[in-house]
Amino acid sequence: MANMQGISVLTRAHDYLREVAAAVPEGAWGVPTPCSEWTARQVLNHARIDQQAYGLALTGGRPDSDPFQPADALDGDPAAELDKILSAVADAYTRLPADADQVPTPLGPMPLALAAATAAMDAGVHAWDIAVATGQDRRLDDALADGIRPAADRLVDHLRDAYRVFAPARQPRADHTSAEALLAHLGRDPHWTAEVR
Repeated sequence: MANMQGISVLTRAHDYLREVAAAVPEGAWGVPTPCSEWTARQVLNHARIDQQAYGLALTGGRPDSDPFQPADALDGDPAAELDKILSAVADAYTRLPADADQVPTPLGPMPLALAAATAAMDAGVHAWDIAVATGQDRRLDDALADGIRPAADRLVDHLRDAYRVFAPARQPRADHTSAEALLAHLGRDPHWTAEVR
C-alpha cells in the first residue's frame, strides 16, 4: 500500500509539472524564479534532468547533463519534451515490483515509496517555482505537499548540509497551509513574487 501511495504522489507531482510547463506564457521562460540565479527555463531544464536521472537510476544509467548546470535553451516544445521524460520515469517506477524494498536513485538506494516521494518533491517544488515566476495561479496543493513531506523530512536537512542544494529553512507560521510549511522547510518564501524577491 505504501508503495502505491508513493507512485500516486509521483503521478500527481508529474501532472502538476506538466500543467505548469504547458501554461507558461510565450516569452516568459526567461523570468527569474525563487531558485537563486535561475530562470524559469533553467528550472525546467533542471527538473527535466533530475527526473530523467530518477528513471535512469533504475537501469544503471546517468543523464547526459548536469542538473546543477541547467541549459539556458529549450529544445523543441518544452511541454512535449518534458512529457516524454516524465512518461518514461512513471513507466519505470510502475514496472517495479509492488514489494520492492530498496530501489536505486541518484541519491542512493531507498525504499520505493521514499524514492517516489523524493522524485515527486523535485518535480512538485520546481513546478511551483515556475508557476509563481510566470504569474500562474497554480499553487502547490496541500495533498501533494503532504505526500512529499516524508521525503523532505528525511532528506532535505542532509542535502542542505552536504550539498547546499536548498536555502536555509524558514520558520513556518502558525497560519501556513501544509504546502506553505513545506516550501518554508525547503527554504522558499511561500509568498514569493518577482516584485519582492
